[in-house]
Amino acid sequence: MRVVVVSESFLPTTNGVTTSVRKVLDHLAAEGHEAIVIVPTAGAPATYAGFRVHEVPAIAYRQFPVGLPHPMVQKLIADFKPDVVHAASPFLLGAQAIAAAGRLGIASVAIFQTDVAGYARRNRLGAATRFAWRIVRWIHEGADLTLVPSSASMADLEGAGVQRLARWGRGVDLDTYHPRNRTAPGVRRLRERLAPHGETVVGYVGRLAPEKQVERMSALRGLGGIRLALVGSGPSLGSIKRELSGMPVTYLGPLSGPDLAAAYASFDVFLHTGTEETFGQTVQEAHASGLPVVAPRAGGPIDLIDHGTTGYLYDPEDAATLRPYVEALTLDPELRSRMGEAGRRSVLGKTWHGVCSDLVGYYEQAIASRVVVAG
Repeated sequence: MRVVVVSESFLPTTNGVTTSVRKVLDHLAAEGHEAIVIVPTAGAPATYAGFRVHEVPAIAYRQFPVGLPHPMVQKLIADFKPDVVHAASPFLLGAQAIAAAGRLGIASVAIFQTDVAGYARRNRLGAATRFAWRIVRWIHEGADLTLVPSSASMADLEGAGVQRLARWGRGVDLDTYHPRNRTAPGVRRLRERLAPHGETVVGYVGRLAPEKQVERMSALRGLGGIRLALVGSGPSLGSIKRELSGMPVTYLGPLSGPDLAAAYASFDVFLHTGTEETFGQTVQEAHASGLPVVAPRAGGPIDLIDHGTTGYLYDPEDAATLRPYVEALTLDPELRSRMGEAGRRSVLGKTWHGVCSDLVGYYEQAIASRVVVAG
């Protein structure tokens, strides 16, 4: 199969969109497919997994490159003659690629991955929220198939009038994120740094940005026997430091690969704070690492956390409700262990190979649907 992958985000930017695109490209290469990649200009490598990477003009917005529509997008697609166009978290660039595929008679699959309307809703911009959903519907209505990562996203898109939807989740690296990492010498040293007196380490992993609402961790102020550890960076770092001032917090900065896996292994409890996650990949990574997870009952985590079994879901309208759940896990090591084991079991079938194989099946479905329509 020949695939054009168009992504609004790619290396050197690291986030959920980049990670899933890389996993898809790794799978396509391993299975012998051919592909090219089209991304906004941001210093991407010339190739990835043996596939050519093409950059198109972009502007910077809040530290992110935003790809702009450009004639070369349709030319690249036409010259490559793909069987399908994969649009990852489509916005301006992805919308152009979907439209170009339609004009060229090529199937397209859109991956809904970023809650575009969530920002407007969180800031109580009613008219802007309605406008944002019109933009989402406009982008996705041209795709032969839109893949959504969670039941919450499915309900949102159905409510917005988007059609031709299917569920597609994300995989997790079960070898990199593993409970056995806890016994590694490097992890033991990190734990000694984070919790010098044997405290319970409550960890967070993710971008430090307004939509992540990390300031909610202030609800744990005064709770004894805990230490907080934050992995990530972003524009909200200053705000978070002010909100958590005086609390026992260690800022570990952005981490990846084995260092990130070691950070998870050094935690006792994983705390998720944002209410706008379309999926919640860090929840899966925490589960794979054998951690109980506390998260808001909103978005992707609703599907990933079995309340009372693999963790707890708190009221997204009241951050204070997270406190009793963290406190219960702090006071009961056996409960932490039991929930951590259940979390690990819950992700054992979610390998990237299996998830990406499902994706190729969706490609074939989109191609077949376009053939039927054309016929």
